[in-house]
Amino acid sequence: MYEIKINLAHKSYSIFIKNGLIDYIGKEIKKNYKNKKIAVITDINVEKFYGEKIMQQFKNDFEVKMITVKPGEKSKSLDTLEYLYNELLDFEITRGDLIIAFGGGVIGDITGFAAATLLRGIPFIQIPTSLLAQIDSSVGGKVAVNLSRGKNLVGNFYHPEAVFIDPILLRTLDKRFLYDGMAEVIKYGCIRDEKLFKSLLEYENEHELFNNIEEIIFRCCSIKKEIVEKDEKDTGERMLLNFGHTLGHAVEKYYNYEKYTHGEAVAIGMYNITKRSEDMGITEIGTVSLIKEILKKYNLPYELPNMDKSNNIKTIGLDKKNKGSYMNIVLLKKIGNGFIKKIKREDIEKYI
Repeated sequence: MYEIKINLAHKSYSIFIKNGLIDYIGKEIKKNYKNKKIAVITDINVEKFYGEKIMQQFKNDFEVKMITVKPGEKSKSLDTLEYLYNELLDFEITRGDLIIAFGGGVIGDITGFAAATLLRGIPFIQIPTSLLAQIDSSVGGKVAVNLSRGKNLVGNFYHPEAVFIDPILLRTLDKRFLYDGMAEVIKYGCIRDEKLFKSLLEYENEHELFNNIEEIIFRCCSIKKEIVEKDEKDTGERMLLNFGHTLGHAVEKYYNYEKYTHGEAVAIGMYNITKRSEDMGITEIGTVSLIKEILKKYNLPYELPNMDKSNNIKTIGLDKKNKGSYMNIVLLKKIGNGFIKKIKREDIEKYI
């Protein structure tokens, strides 16, 4: 089993990565959790595949309630949040009990935010079931919900007690959502790990990818650990993790979170901002061709759809990383070497 320890000034916790971990997750949680109540929050799709299995893990030792929501980004809303609050209060949950986020990025984000805010904070654990959640959103403590005006505009930093990652859960993922997660894996290669990027290009098929998936997840989580420990609250180096996201979030919102998944939108963002930065002489020539090649290999889009540019700029103007008349964007010097560039807000048109 891989173990990565996140060490923050106020808290430490571990990420555990192992094929088949779901088969004894109850024993692992029981090692450190001594109370009796557990609320498991998941979505309808995950419940269908793994709901009975996860409940079997807890039913002999704990009083358990499973709460399900609809899958998809639209569930990351204030309405869903209120529903979770009421379900948890009906369960008579206390600050000494435990909440488990069992699902993809949407479930992790909204469950974490519910845990952070209900009764001023209830401990929670992440058991991510999508690749995107396993290598990115379940690690680092960012929790949030969306507003109609933009993504993740209401949120907090609230770290789990532990993260348990079982790569075998990925085998039931719809292929589109497997590749959705690969966009974030590619992001890590772009900003920090050229070797990872090259390995992804060299895998001959999905079978070879899955043979290496534990190591891929470990490498991505290790990169995120290093960055989060230096910059927990996203004021400096952690912004590197947003490569492709500034434009990607605008694409998601423009199509009302229906046409593109998060990873697909990030893929479009990574390609297009690098195309512009390469044209401007900021990025090494040939970088955008490599990004295009790897995105095509993993069935990800790269061309910017026909969108209202002024709408994109308005959405980007609401980005949480903006400060006063300036904003930060993430660019590449070359593959494996990302950096943060501070620009004037009005200059964003040059980069999108």
